[in-house]
Amino acid sequence: MPLAKRIIPCLDVKNGEVVKGTHFVSLRSAGDPVELAKKYRKDGADELMFLDISASTEKRKTKVNLARSVAKELDIPFTIGGGISSVSDARNVLTNGADKVSVNTSAVANPSLVSDLADIFGAQCVVVAIDAKRNSNSGSGFSVCTYGGSFDTGLDAVQWAKAAEKRGAGEILLTSIDRDGTKLGYDSELTRRIASQVSIPVIASGGCGEIKHFYEILRGTNCADAALAASVFHYGELKISQVKRYLLKKGIEVRV
Repeated sequence: MPLAKRIIPCLDVKNGEVVKGTHFVSLRSAGDPVELAKKYRKDGADELMFLDISASTEKRKTKVNLARSVAKELDIPFTIGGGISSVSDARNVLTNGADKVSVNTSAVANPSLVSDLADIFGAQCVVVAIDAKRNSNSGSGFSVCTYGGSFDTGLDAVQWAKAAEKRGAGEILLTSIDRDGTKLGYDSELTRRIASQVSIPVIASGGCGEIKHFYEILRGTNCADAALAASVFHYGELKISQVKRYLLKKGIEVRV
């Protein structure tokens, strides 16, 4: 029996509130993180992602007090990312309610961080977030961006995903910067290129705008193991329970 696909709402947090933009810029408010967490847990979210999106660019640590307030409302897996650059940072969020940590900019700058986290906390706790954009100079056609998508490292996205897995990552959170906030659908090409090269779960992110997009990214081979979405849930365009009923009717295994 195939593993159930997961639906994961994402709380992109800046200055204490949930925000959403397009291509990682033009951010607008989407609500209170604690209230949204309660709403999504009640509506059947499989997991919840909390990303302190300005922590790296502001060169500070994750706002743990806010993350802890969100965690208190949850009994589902909870991932925290943003500003985690050491084992100590990871331990801090894991002891304040997180089940997993997500690392991005710090992992690219110091790949041994992934190994250190996996060795100490276990691969199941380590999510490597990859913000990727199309780049014709990259071998796979996609390169890795850091600092909230503002800096193109030139690092090939597929090669980095493979390296992250080798170092002990338990999951890849793969966000298409090109699709972020566009509502044109997930980047299937990007997702399949990476999913076909790693054996760990891949969470697709960026571009979801309507219910069929969940089906498109979760069906077939070399597809995503989970779909992450933000604005369609934040602004009430779709409910998680509605998405799951739709996927079940389309033959996609989900937890209800």
